[in-house]
Amino acid sequence: MKKLIAICIFFVAAIGYSQDNQPTYTAQGDLVKATYYFEDGAVKTQGYFKDKKLTGEWTRFDKEGNKIQLAYYNDGKKVGKWFVWTKESLKEINYDNNVVVNVNLWKPEAKLASNRK
Repeated sequence: MKKLIAICIFFVAAIGYSQDNQPTYTAQGDLVKATYYFEDGAVKTQGYFKDKKLTGEWTRFDKEGNKIQLAYYNDGKKVGKWFVWTKESLKEINYDNNVVVNVNLWKPEAKLASNRK
């Protein structure tokens, strides 16, 4: 009897942990909104496709729901200002047509310049 209970508990646990959180795709006009999930069901990444190419704003989250990346695409190419948050800093990456133009690293101890007298 103990073995049967142990086997049942094992199967319930295995089924519970093996569930895949499949991405969801929702049509919004001429765009398709894609949402990808962590195993626990929390949102991992959200963004848009147009003609099967990444477009517009894409946001990535950590498992606690904190935003860790904000990115922009145009016709599948990296464009504009991207932001990457870590515990230590904020990285700003500027792209032009899939090419890095410059990178700024912001840390809490950074001093701001001011032209005030």
